[in-house]
Amino acid sequence: MKGIRQLAEHLNISIGTVSRALNGKPDVNEETRRRVLAAAEELGYVANQSGRSLRQGETKVIGLMIESSKETVENADNFFLGVTSGLQSVFARHKLDLIMLPCPSDEDPHEYLKRMVARRIVDAMIISDTQRVDRRIDFLSRAKIPFVALGRSLSASNFPWIDLDFEGVAEHAVERLIALGHRRIAITAPSSEANLGYLFIESYCRALERHDIPFDPSLVIRVKSSEQGGYQAAHELLLLEERPTAVILIYELMAIGLYRRLMESGVMPGRDLAVIGFRDAPRARFLQPSLSCFRISLYDLGVDLGRMLLANMPAYRDFYPNEGRNIVWPLELMPGESDAFDVGAMV
Repeated sequence: MKGIRQLAEHLNISIGTVSRALNGKPDVNEETRRRVLAAAEELGYVANQSGRSLRQGETKVIGLMIESSKETVENADNFFLGVTSGLQSVFARHKLDLIMLPCPSDEDPHEYLKRMVARRIVDAMIISDTQRVDRRIDFLSRAKIPFVALGRSLSASNFPWIDLDFEGVAEHAVERLIALGHRRIAITAPSSEANLGYLFIESYCRALERHDIPFDPSLVIRVKSSEQGGYQAAHELLLLEERPTAVILIYELMAIGLYRRLMESGVMPGRDLAVIGFRDAPRARFLQPSLSCFRISLYDLGVDLGRMLLANMPAYRDFYPNEGRNIVWPLELMPGESDAFDVGAMV
């Protein structure tokens, strides 16, 4: 069944009557309505939503733009799966659909977004992987398209965002390690222009300064946010003339590669090098020694992200009058064995 015309011809009823019956209009008698609905189901008729969307000026679809690459596929965890579960729980209340918009790593994210907007396939956008200066934010702001960013940026003076507390994680990790006697603490950062890397490093530097520990740029290891990146980070740390006694990771799955490279060199995590990971990722839970890292509810993050977006959409704003403020999302430390040794006690 291709369309409403064929359905009307099959029933020998006018297209207008079939349309009104399918849309629940009151001026269609119940017997006709039952005939239309039964025939539509039997013949597999599906309404042309694209045409209806053009007439109504909305698609009832929200787009979530994420980075797509071989690396992200191979190192995928449940981050966006958890976030989308929360998002959908909010959108389903308003009969809104969520679609993923994977931007290839070899394409300019700004150009990709412009193409998606030009095709009018979504009513609003959620963007992730925000850059230090992110042209997507300026574009969406100028175009007056409702959006929310999962991450902060220096672009635009005022836009809706929720971001993880990267500063808090770096500060808490440094303070914990210093309390255990560590003075030479390394940190990993993305090799990209992701804004989270700048936030992480800046907070790390402030924490060191409070304890009169000089900043050593050789202890900032910029690698890809992946298991392979963790392996590379460990390799670079092992090459340093004065090896650090601790390392803080910015991406959860880095710990897997880091553990592998350390053990290849006879360096035991938790005994020879203290390790603090970022998030409690399922694949990292099987590491030994157990990884000290931070916990976050991805479902609740998705719920707040969805509510914030709808608070910025005129049609749904009244449902969420208090959801417009920006949020730095806290993470809770889960102590493990990977940073358990006390350097001071070993001296």
